[in-house]
Amino acid sequence: MFAASAPSRLDFGGGWTDVPPYPGERGGFVCNLAIERRARVTLQPGLAEANRLPLVAAALRRAGYDGRVTIASDFPIGAGLGGSSAAGVALAAALAAALAAATAAGQEEQPHPAWLAEWSRALEVDELGIAGGRQDHYAAAFGGALGLTFGDGVSGDHVSVEQISLSPAAEAELEARITLVYTGESRISGDTITAVLNAYRDRSPRVVEALGRMAALARDMRSALHAADVTALAALVDEHWIHQRALHPRITTKRIDVIERAARAAGAQGLKALGASGGGCVMIVSDVDDVARVVEAVSPFGEVLPWRIAARGVEVSRLSPDA
Repeated sequence: MFAASAPSRLDFGGGWTDVPPYPGERGGFVCNLAIERRARVTLQPGLAEANRLPLVAAALRRAGYDGRVTIASDFPIGAGLGGSSAAGVALAAALAAALAAATAAGQEEQPHPAWLAEWSRALEVDELGIAGGRQDHYAAAFGGALGLTFGDGVSGDHVSVEQISLSPAAEAELEARITLVYTGESRISGDTITAVLNAYRDRSPRVVEALGRMAALARDMRSALHAADVTALAALVDEHWIHQRALHPRITTKRIDVIERAARAAGAQGLKALGASGGGCVMIVSDVDDVARVVEAVSPFGEVLPWRIAARGVEVSRLSPDA
């Protein structure tokens, strides 16, 4: 048996600029942070099942492998945390370990995180027809804080990964000052992503300008993390939300708007919805002295989710049959 887990993420900024055709035409950039809200996969070789989740069936078919797969998570489904991509990366790691064990006499070598990220992303796009970008898969595969460059002027498929080193003090400050609130509203990101991409292809000035500014803000967020300046990060997140909302009316909801008003009244310095939004989670950055007030203010409108930084990305291990 094989067990694998991969973290979900907080996307500080630049999401959408990792989704084709934007990276190949203009170059995208995302700054995100992996968190210890993980998707967990177990794979037991040779035990076929008739009823499988589409993700599982597609992954086994793509790998040319058969087995019994279970998937569990410690985050809400549809929370905008990149959970489906985390499950895909964990599944890719478990399958890679199983295939290596079967073909190399137990000499298992973990594939490079970038390979796992791309395998998982191809699974969603090619096998399941889900519109989306790459950032979630890379956060799940690498862990930690990332600055991700998409596109290189030649290919929109090019990805450059910068792993941003965070001091223990910086990690502690991020964990103390960022509040994660689940709205209780599940969102269907694919429809919203498609609508935004169509507007971009039609060269809607509003969407083109918003995406460009979001990528620029994400680069500034990378600099703020390097400087361990969480207050600067909060201001950048707050401006990002203005442009993010401009992409499509469904990105915000009445519940998100209520949470935003409550958080700002309690002293929040910056906030944004995560993922493609339309529900899911809201990330709020506050001064340490204001966090308790913010939590109290938003709690009636959503579930506050404890979280911490995931310094490591996907992890896989081999289990004994009776484990």
